[in-house]
Amino acid sequence: MKPRLLSFLSCLLLVAGAAPAATVSPLLARGYTVIPEPQRVTLGGPDFSFTSNWRLELGPGVTASDVAVESLKEDLETRFGLRLAPQGRESGVLRLALAPRSVAIGEAQDRNKAALEEQAYQIDLGPGKIGITANAAPGLFYGVETLIQLMKPRDGGPRLPEGRIVDWPDLQLRQIYWDDAHHLERLDALKHAVRQAAFFKANGFAIKLEGHFQFKSVPALVEPYALSPAQLQELTDYGLRYYVEVIPYLDGPGHIAFILKHPEYAKLREFPESNYELCVTNPDSYKLLFGMFDDLLAANKGVHYFYLSTDEPYYIGMADSPQCNEKAEAERLGSVGKLLAQFTTKTANYLHDRGRTVMFWGEFPMKPPDILALPSHLVNGEVYGPIFDPAFKAHGIREMFYTSTQGEERLFPNYFLLAPAKLLHPRRGGTPRVAATFEKISFDSARKDADLIGEINAGWADAGLHPETFWLGYATSAGTGWRPGSPDPRESMSAFYPLFYGPEALNMDRVYQLLSWQAEFWSDSWETTTSKARKPIFGNSNAIYRPPRPVRDQTLTLPPVPSPENLGFQSSWERDNAQRLQLATESLDQNDELLGLLRTNLERARFNHYNLEVFLAVAQLCRQNLEMLQGIGRMNARLEAAKVAAEKNQPRQAVAAIDQALRLAHDIRRSRNQVLRDAIETWYKSWHPRVAEANGRRFRHELDDVKDHVPDRTVDMTYLVYRELLLPFGDWVNQIESARNQYAGAHSLPAETEKFDWKDLEAGESPAGRVRGRTRDAVAPAAAR
Repeated sequence: MKPRLLSFLSCLLLVAGAAPAATVSPLLARGYTVIPEPQRVTLGGPDFSFTSNWRLELGPGVTASDVAVESLKEDLETRFGLRLAPQGRESGVLRLALAPRSVAIGEAQDRNKAALEEQAYQIDLGPGKIGITANAAPGLFYGVETLIQLMKPRDGGPRLPEGRIVDWPDLQLRQIYWDDAHHLERLDALKHAVRQAAFFKANGFAIKLEGHFQFKSVPALVEPYALSPAQLQELTDYGLRYYVEVIPYLDGPGHIAFILKHPEYAKLREFPESNYELCVTNPDSYKLLFGMFDDLLAANKGVHYFYLSTDEPYYIGMADSPQCNEKAEAERLGSVGKLLAQFTTKTANYLHDRGRTVMFWGEFPMKPPDILALPSHLVNGEVYGPIFDPAFKAHGIREMFYTSTQGEERLFPNYFLLAPAKLLHPRRGGTPRVAATFEKISFDSARKDADLIGEINAGWADAGLHPETFWLGYATSAGTGWRPGSPDPRESMSAFYPLFYGPEALNMDRVYQLLSWQAEFWSDSWETTTSKARKPIFGNSNAIYRPPRPVRDQTLTLPPVPSPENLGFQSSWERDNAQRLQLATESLDQNDELLGLLRTNLERARFNHYNLEVFLAVAQLCRQNLEMLQGIGRMNARLEAAKVAAEKNQPRQAVAAIDQALRLAHDIRRSRNQVLRDAIETWYKSWHPRVAEANGRRFRHELDDVKDHVPDRTVDMTYLVYRELLLPFGDWVNQIESARNQYAGAHSLPAETEKFDWKDLEAGESPAGRVRGRTRDAVAPAAAR
């Protein structure tokens, strides 16, 4: 897509679900896009060209080895094919300079003006001369990245507007949360993600590794593929070069099934029957955590922060048993909230004494009076409204805006929402992700009630999404943290596409819209039922279940099996599923459009091709589901046709109709297997394999007793088709075959002897001929074997 003004305005009109369109930013009005939008922009005369005949001049405080200089040269070459001219041949000069207190900042939310000034910069743009000046090195780097984003490709070299930009952040911290709890990217992929974050002025990369780090103090936790201490330090150093802190994220006391599922640590459970939460009155619990802290700190030198996620400690203070008697301690302290404060204080002080500022979640069951029991050196990772925020502020605890790009969505975030008429089931929540983030950071009551220091945007791995799907949310959230209230979220989204994919990318707003709709219908198109495949859960946020309650899994109702005597078939399946099939047909038409756009953009996009490959795999997963729904409908029709033929005493035609239905079943399995293989191949370009054993280490597969983390349902990647493997589709098909054979035998027709193995993930079939594969237990869900 060419970055002309008309194209961008068209993008704005196509983005649905946000607030009414605001006046476009001064840069967009001239056809330029930058994320974040700068604070002050003054544009003057006509655009001018920037070519390879420009020379780079290094002013005071700047050396050739500075990251701003190296990034400038690298970005000019990779994005525009430009190398700057040597001295004496220049037609223009680009000058970089550092000068303390040279850039004055304006109004900002964060009270730490010195931290904001370090990130401030000024760009003076004119034909023949460009100057980027900053108070400190981070600001100079951000000025360079703004210049690179600002450049508009044209024949003969990129164009720039004449004018001045003066810029600084509203909040000093703009972080993204990277969840590697259930997979692990390869080191080069993690570095790419950190560099991508820096491009959009995010300066924190909170990474949740769980067992994907080689802890020395708790070797039982280490999974088959895990970052070594040297690799984590390498990633940390890489991030620091680009002013991005790679921040360790460790849960406690809740959310630690990855620890408590191991027999070695079961004695530390708050409740012996639940691996979800740690006993906070057991001294050995602290020895465990302190050892893990030390391991992470030793491999993460140079970073100032640490995420101690006290998220959702549902049951703290409730245990009363020989293994853990928290109840008595909570009563002694005066509340369960004070017991949580005691745990937080002990763990946070340990980290604080070792030079880290600890970010935590000061949430339920903590209440405002309990805040006084906390140390004031903490940072609360989430604001909680006008009752809590003033209490945190009064106690000296700073706070962060928390937003998320994904919560419970499967396959793709809700950047756009299906119309209610296109859903089978009512939706929970109704604000698209970018708009929700924009509203929270820009206009939340915390702006007047809290002492704000930053914002963090999360993409959770709990539902198994690929992190490549989060970048639109990550970039726009960092943009809002830098410049709240502007631009309109629709403009931010339209600005993201050419910056992320290159100016030649075509209709990317439509790609994101279609992918959002496809993924939402993928989830909505199945029903839920009580699960017989997974263990019951211990409780939820409201209560402990006595006894544990069954979990829910997705399922479909299948048509009935024909009578073996006469192929009698009384089915209301088509009528009962008429809306489902109609919506699937409409969605399949949209999938055609989506696949076309993705393949076109794989040819056109200049950057982030792998991101589009992931999107293509997601689109194919959605398509396979749609074709399966239609395939079951066609099978139902062929079974109906067999009944009619049998009633007419046409046994050969009746058996032929049944055989057509059976071939459709094989086609459904073949399609599922191929799409799964393609997704695995794509995912593993950036991920280490999800396997039971490698590198002399084994993965202990035990589900969380409270939380349903979709990727944890299987050891490998088959969680992507988990619901299909649980569906009794194979039993249904084999029952149809059995009825067919009984009827065929009664009419002297040959039998079908091949059994249908629905859980065989290797078989490749076609209507013309079927080749049996081998069932491998290693790739089937443990509970479904």
